[in-house]
Amino acid sequence: MRDFDADERAAVYRVIAERRDMRHFDGGSVDPAVLRRLLEAANAAPSVGLMAPWRFVRVVRPETREAIARLVDIEREHTAEALGGRAAEFLRLKVEGVRDCAELLVVSVTGDRDRHVFGRRTMPHMDLASVACAIQNLWLAARAENLGMGWVSLFEPTELAALLELPEGDEPVAVLCLGPVERFYDRPMLVEQRWAEPRPLEELLTER
Repeated sequence: MRDFDADERAAVYRVIAERRDMRHFDGGSVDPAVLRRLLEAANAAPSVGLMAPWRFVRVVRPETREAIARLVDIEREHTAEALGGRAAEFLRLKVEGVRDCAELLVVSVTGDRDRHVFGRRTMPHMDLASVACAIQNLWLAARAENLGMGWVSLFEPTELAALLELPEGDEPVAVLCLGPVERFYDRPMLVEQRWAEPRPLEELLTER
């Protein structure tokens, strides 16, 4: 393996800085070779004990996509209720692109993870951490391919698992909207919509 040069390092930091959680999609399509590259990038993510506790489901049937969209709609209403005074403000936000994106993927933590002890004896949640790494790999690779991606978490996991007939024990953790976008947000969409501000590193870094 060779060292990365300055331009290559800059490209890595740029894709990290310009990754966005996208909600606005232009339909279209994703080239199969590109989709394969993205999924290979996800599958190359680190995982504790090399357990690879992830499963990807590519949603190809329109009726399945619509059923997922309805699950998201239901949870969107429940989330608005839970937000109380910010309910109306939340309902004005576009929080997903399930019906509009070119590709729809569901990611689950696999049900066989309990047989993996290496790295999980005292930290069993490392399976979920590993899946998050796979999703981040896919996200950064998508941005490098000039494709938008959005992580949707508004759904009831047991209902989504039943809808997709996932193996027993699998737990869906992400609905990923993927595809061409007209533009990437200059700043995170929730910042542009004045919903929240990112926390500075100084608040999150301590020394002992």
